[in-house]
Amino acid sequence: MNDLVTHVRSQHLFSPGETVVVAVSGGADSVALLDILTRLDDERLDLVVAHLNHCLRGAESDGDEKFVSDLATRYHLPFVAIRVDVASFAIAEGFSLEDAGRQARYAFFHEVARRRGATSIAVAHHLDDQAETVLIRLLRGAGGTGLSAMAASGDNLIKRPLLQISRAELEHYLKSRGLSWRTDSTNADTAILRNSIRHELIPTLRKYNPRISERLAATAEILAADEELLAHLTGSAFDRLARVDNDKVIFGIEALLKEHRGLRLRLYRHGLHELRGDLMRIALTHLDAIDRLARSSRPNASLKLPGALRVERCYDRLSFTCAAPPVAQRWEHVVTGEGSHLLPNGMTLTVRLVPPPQDPATGSQKLAYLSAEGAPFPWLVRPFTPGDRFTPLGMTGSQKVKELFINEKLPLHERSRVPLVFSAGEIVWVAGVRLGERGRVTPATGAVLRVEILEITP
Repeated sequence: MNDLVTHVRSQHLFSPGETVVVAVSGGADSVALLDILTRLDDERLDLVVAHLNHCLRGAESDGDEKFVSDLATRYHLPFVAIRVDVASFAIAEGFSLEDAGRQARYAFFHEVARRRGATSIAVAHHLDDQAETVLIRLLRGAGGTGLSAMAASGDNLIKRPLLQISRAELEHYLKSRGLSWRTDSTNADTAILRNSIRHELIPTLRKYNPRISERLAATAEILAADEELLAHLTGSAFDRLARVDNDKVIFGIEALLKEHRGLRLRLYRHGLHELRGDLMRIALTHLDAIDRLARSSRPNASLKLPGALRVERCYDRLSFTCAAPPVAQRWEHVVTGEGSHLLPNGMTLTVRLVPPPQDPATGSQKLAYLSAEGAPFPWLVRPFTPGDRFTPLGMTGSQKVKELFINEKLPLHERSRVPLVFSAGEIVWVAGVRLGERGRVTPATGAVLRVEILEITP
């Protein structure tokens, strides 16, 4: 079954020598994913196996964790696991169990990636998952963005190498390789929407088209290509029609109304996403309400949206804002050495020389280790300025800090609060967000600086 290995390799999702966190639940799809990635000899990937125990099925969940741990040992790979009481988390946050589990998993995978310096997170979504996702979103109501479902290379490091491979093909692959897997007993519970679609709706649809899953996945792929083009056009139109000023997104109404309604709605979505970092609870009704406000004959009016968002019309301007603390003033602070440094924005940066840690990963975004040689004093600390660039830890090319904020879904109004730490003119730490490559701590590093930022959140 080298065909699957060849197929994954042909997508060029991973760079040679890249560190990749592999999300392994113990199910057939993730076990197959791990085995395939270990067989990418040319890529020589540095794999880390990550498993989240949802604590939902008692001994069965613990058995899954041990199975994955043993699997990692068999492949001689590092294993990282965490236990999360997903049921309690769902109740506390008002999520469904499925949504709570998803949020907990991805938060964990990204934390492992950060600690290990990984540049990809491989997850085992396959063709049948894609088909189910299309149907779920269709039933809930979605446009092209939602119906394009999942991408092979998604946001925030996520890679999905198996999207064009069916569940049946993966199980056949495992059997041919003599590999076993775990079966989640809750997968048969049709009270869960995804399971109901898998076991009831899709078998019914197969009566009309035996290859319904393939057709749905192909539809998602076509829509994804369309969405990529539309996102590019929207971004260009946003740069032309909007400006960002003091944590506001502002459109000129006269120019805005010359655009087609479909583009206007996308521009509203783009503006709201710039402000808050996501579009949770924003529906077509809200976008229509914004458009009515833009087209209204009233010179002054406003509209409140979910998530503390507000849209205001003032004569010829349409302004989007998000309730937030006052905008941080421009400032600079020089750090000449160890000690506790009170920054002009009210935060405190502590710096002290420590012995090289066994594991430079801290588990906290507010705490980091820097090489004293790679990041020599004096340091300049200041807020983000548009155009700032740096080389993120584990990468070779530079990236705009703005792109980092977008990838991390950091809302616009919070970006001015994030201190940037410069050494010799280069960013060594986007405090609380990402380390730079310049200050990397390696086994050969001598003097190490422990840096911590306090009160990073508003």
